[in-house]
Amino acid sequence: MHHAVARLAEVCDEIVVVIAPDAPAPSLPLGPRIRIARDESEGQGPLAGMVAALRSVTTTFAIVAAGDMPELQPSVLVMMLGTVADGDAVALADGSDVRPLPCVVRVEPAAEIAPAVLGSGRASVRALLDQLRVTAVDEPTWTALDARRRTLFDVDQPGDLA
Repeated sequence: MHHAVARLAEVCDEIVVVIAPDAPAPSLPLGPRIRIARDESEGQGPLAGMVAALRSVTTTFAIVAAGDMPELQPSVLVMMLGTVADGDAVALADGSDVRPLPCVVRVEPAAEIAPAVLGSGRASVRALLDQLRVTAVDEPTWTALDARRRTLFDVDQPGDLA
């Protein structure tokens, strides 16, 4: 998580780290730019964390990423922020699919829609993006900044770190 926070800190004015309701606060370089938010209930997944974070965000746009994404590329994140323009969200194309994380969302519509999506039974970041006007950045554009595609890398198992 420290790696993801460090990468986000390169491009974000504020960072909100969401943790479980009863989890101890992680050791982070807490300060005016990094805050802790808590999920309302345990085990509801990334969309629930996003709902908790969006409640405390003071910016117009938010980059949404997972704590297990240690190699987010700041150049890709900056490009995504510059692409959001008139839409509600930006995500990265991956083949014929669009990856839900990382994404950039316009905070106001995402914060309004996300709780209903969370309660709908299709409680995922992808389901939220389905409700927003999303610009998908094509692979040639974002991989020109990240040829090794490390922005999409996430750590699911300890072996993934090798």
